[in-house]
Amino acid sequence: MIDQPTSSDAPLAGFTVGVTAARRADELASLLVRRGANVVHAPAIRIIPLSDDAELGRRTREIIEFPPAVTVATTGIGFRGWMEAADGWGDAEELTRALEGTRILARGPKAKGAIRAAGLREEWSPESESSAEVLEHLLAEGVDGVRVAVQLHGATTEWEPVPDFCEVLRQAGATVIPVPVYRWVQPDDSAPMDRMIEAVLCGDLDAVTFTSAPAVASMLMRAKENGVLEPMLQSFRDRVLAVCVGPVTSAPLDVLGVPTTAPARARVGALVRHVADELPRRAGIVRAGGHELRVLGACVVVDGTPKALSPAGMAVLKTLARRPGQVISREDLLAALPGGGGDTHAVETAMARVRSALGAPRAIQTVVKRGYRLAVDDSADDLIDAVSSAPGGGLGRTGEAS
Repeated sequence: MIDQPTSSDAPLAGFTVGVTAARRADELASLLVRRGANVVHAPAIRIIPLSDDAELGRRTREIIEFPPAVTVATTGIGFRGWMEAADGWGDAEELTRALEGTRILARGPKAKGAIRAAGLREEWSPESESSAEVLEHLLAEGVDGVRVAVQLHGATTEWEPVPDFCEVLRQAGATVIPVPVYRWVQPDDSAPMDRMIEAVLCGDLDAVTFTSAPAVASMLMRAKENGVLEPMLQSFRDRVLAVCVGPVTSAPLDVLGVPTTAPARARVGALVRHVADELPRRAGIVRAGGHELRVLGACVVVDGTPKALSPAGMAVLKTLARRPGQVISREDLLAALPGGGGDTHAVETAMARVRSALGAPRAIQTVVKRGYRLAVDDSADDLIDAVSSAPGGGLGRTGEAS
């Protein structure tokens, strides 16, 4: 039988969560750990320092000398960084005066806050925090012959969810001044991201958090470079929860048919609370051998207590948990073991260690000459029938038969 677990002081105990953030990663990880999670960090992007960016300096002087009619601020960190870089060059006062004479549009509240911190005032900002809505707003007003400065962020990738903002404005007749603020590239050290991608493929993570669309795009780019993009996407669809800070961040995954979840407010604290609510709700409990088992990405929670298993132990237990109550042959279990091999005694060894580590010896039953099964309680017959008839015959991340 699958039940919904009750809340506790550590609702994420036993869960393993990936963090891809480059900025505020320590804060995000600390909040997750405080709720009991094991955190794996792999920064997905690296920000190019603005003070050394010659292209940004050139665009800044252009705006000072020939102020635009409209300025679009897309990110708080980007606009703030632009003003700080201008201050370092001794151009901050001139830039502020130039922008005071323009109509400033802010994509969201963070951009709005940065604008006001600079002593400026925005004219309009969409409730959706969407670049697409800002673009629609400008096009509805008409931009033919209008000079528009657009504070850019990130980098254009093949997973860009909307047409290029600047190009659409140009096609509508605007003169566009792109301001390349907050440019990102992939990290210098790709090993942490490669390990995270591998953990997604193996289902060793229960969730991965994303706080920006560039982080999503960077992970997709790296998976494609490694030749594992489609398997990674399938793992996100089947067993690893993709948690995004908001709809702008989730857009590249939405395009690829990957289900995502997000908090009501696009904030780090809200993201952590959302993870703490969603993962326990989606991870069902299997009652077997008089115990409650929750098989997670990297450990098993037995009667509310996380139990660490070896990779081999996790592999065989996950295989059993996909079809609770059904007999799994030694050959199928052997195929699930890391490294495989041809000796089914390896399965018997792994199973003995699993039983010992779980402290629940009756949860796994040996079926003579056939294999092993999770000894689900008699009250779980309906679950067994549902799982047996479901495509794939396993437990999905929602805690339902899938």
